[in-house]
Order: sequence, then C-alpha cells, then structure tokens
Amino acid sequence: MSSNPYAAPKAAVADAATAPQGNFVPGGRGVPAGHGWDWIVAGWELFKKQPGMWIGLVVVALIIFVVLAIIPFIGSLAMAVLGPVFAAGVMLGCRTLSEGGELEIGHLFAGFKDKFGTLAAVGALNLAAQVVIMLVVMLITGASLFALGSGGAGSGTAISIVLAMLIMLALMVPVAMAVWFAPALVVLQGRGAVEALKESFSGCLKNIVPFLLYGIVLMIAGFIAAIPLGLGYLVFLPVVAGSLYASYRDIYFTS
Repeated sequence: MSSNPYAAPKAAVADAATAPQGNFVPGGRGVPAGHGWDWIVAGWELFKKQPGMWIGLVVVALIIFVVLAIIPFIGSLAMAVLGPVFAAGVMLGCRTLSEGGELEIGHLFAGFKDKFGTLAAVGALNLAAQVVIMLVVMLITGASLFALGSGGAGSGTAISIVLAMLIMLALMVPVAMAVWFAPALVVLQGRGAVEALKESFSGCLKNIVPFLLYGIVLMIAGFIAAIPLGLGYLVFLPVVAGSLYASYRDIYFTS
C-alpha cells in the first residue's frame, strides 16, 4: 500500500478529468446566452487552482511584452506575430490545469515547441489584416485629415472621420473573431492557420449573444481591475485566459 494516502485519489481525479473529452464539432456550435457568464465563472475556477502561478505567469508575460514594445518597429511586429504563440501556450496550460495537472511558467513558452510555424502564421495573417484595414481607413480619411491639417475642416470632415472610425471598428471585429479561438484550435486540435481562423470566426459568429454578455461583464471587470493601480489585472488576465479555454471547450465540444 502506498505511504501517500492522497496518491490514489489524485490519479483517479486526473483520469476522471481526462476521460470525458467529448466530441469535437468542426466550426463550433451555438450555446445559450447564459454560457457567456459561465465561461467567466469557469475562468475564475481555473485561476483559484493555482493563483500564485497564474500571477507569476502574467508578470513574466508582461515583462516580455514591455521589452518587445521598447524595440522600435521590430518589437511591434514581433508582438503581433508571437501573440498567438504565447496564447497557445497558455491554452495548453489551461488544459493541463483542467485535467488535474499543474500550471507552470514553461506553459507560456510551450507554443514555441508545438506548432510554432502555424501559430506564427496566424499572427502574421492577423497583422496583415490589420495593415489592410488601416490602409482602407487611411484612404477614407486621407482627404479629410489633409483638410483638417490645413484648417479647412468643416462638419463634413468631422463626419467622414467618425465614419472612418466606425468602418475600422466594423472591419476589426471580424478579424478579432477569426483570431480569438485560432491559437487553441491550432495547438489543441491540430488545425492549420487558415482553417483555424475560419473555424474561430464560425464559432464566434454562432455565439454572438453569449459573447455580448461575456464582453459586457469583462468590460466592467476590466474597468474595476484598473482602479487599484492596475494590480487587478494580475487576476483579471488569468480569468480571461481561463474563460477563453472554457468557451473553446463549450463551443467546439459536445459531451
């Protein structure tokens, strides 16, 4: 008999957690609106499993991105391309944690060892889409901004600038939908870059209402997290990461 009375239960829990993986649903499925709140609750539960490690992971990630941000031009490109790589590592960490394992700082870098090329391609495609959107906005607002700079701006110019901002928002939202689940689909489901972007967009599109509730709650929580010198983000960001994994499991799997 084992001298550790907790050894057997731990193994049983891990097996029980690993077994019900469910069936993958290509393109995702629609879920009830209330699941938007359930994802956040699930994210909080994942955070509570190892709060100290989560906070440490966030601190390391923030240091990396601050260092990249101070590198002119190259740093910004690196952040855009490597963002999905880091996100995929966090998703691997969430899966490990949800299956009874332990989250580690190394999970943040797991995407560099698993599907790096595909994940970087997702980041590159996201960057390219944002560049195209900015070019479109510049074409729309170019004449208006010129008039504004030369002192000839009128009410029509202001309206055109507001219209351009609305167009940019309208174009950015579909891009965000395509990227949202892409890292998880690549690293956890083996999808290619383009396929992952398509399936991510499909999954988000089928769940507009749950995501509206989810977004409103996170927006309020994000505002509250910023009040104590931004320290609340050490909790807020892990909860968002955990909720992303929970929503991925909810939308793309059936029991």
